[in-house]
Amino acid sequence: MFQESFLLGGDLPVRRLGYGTAQLAGPGYWGARGDRQDALAVLRRAVARGVTLIDTADNYGPDVAEELIAEALHPYPGDLVIATKGGVVRTGPDAWHIAGRPEQLRAMCEASLRRLRTDTIDLYQLHRLDPEVPMADQLGTLDALRQEGKIRHIGLDTLTADRLEQALSLTGIAAVQNRFNLVDRESADVLKVCEAHGLAFLPWFPLANGALTGEASSTLSAVADRHGASRGQLALAWLLHHSPVTLPTPGTGSLTHLDENLAAADLRLSEDEMKELDKL
Repeated sequence: MFQESFLLGGDLPVRRLGYGTAQLAGPGYWGARGDRQDALAVLRRAVARGVTLIDTADNYGPDVAEELIAEALHPYPGDLVIATKGGVVRTGPDAWHIAGRPEQLRAMCEASLRRLRTDTIDLYQLHRLDPEVPMADQLGTLDALRQEGKIRHIGLDTLTADRLEQALSLTGIAAVQNRFNLVDRESADVLKVCEAHGLAFLPWFPLANGALTGEASSTLSAVADRHGASRGQLALAWLLHHSPVTLPTPGTGSLTHLDENLAAADLRLSEDEMKELDKL
């Protein structure tokens, strides 16, 4: 049975189709994209349309996306879950480096708390594991922040299934973000670990960075036409049907595109249609 919601971390109910804020940053995730009032309007429309999960990161801008969320939505609705990320320092357009030392992670989390104007971050995700720092030290810092009440749940971004199992042996993990979409399923083994442990799986690039909204296979177009939907909507619907733990958070700076994306949650794909799409 299709499930419209997911219990994130076992205690935070969210609608499975959320909103991601990466597209509110400028090219290369540097600076702001477009008019500030347009960005604020998109965030407010997302919540008005029933979105209860917003995914962001401190390096989108940097700082830009978190500041926009607070300006648009604070004080936050009681059912809104905000997920952000730390552990990466952006130094220019498409230029960044990993920074996972305990003092760096703590400083990043504290800064996100200030920008988001909150005492607790619902889901704080390690944007990348730092290969120069023991995993136990990185997760230990996040666990300490959780015990202090500054983080409710810990998430991880871009890792292998083996590394995820290792992380789970060290502390509680609520969510994982890996690249995953209809035509890129390299992280299928990570998704299986998430299913086995009841973790949320937030697929990034759910529309293959725009590729699935442009030229696509005849199969994708044919299934979309049957539903009177766009190819992008079908790609999001496939993610929602593929596994009950997938929580796609497509991003956009356009009100029209936002409405189109969110309408994907209303599509219901048959088993035969899923089989067709699975062959892509």
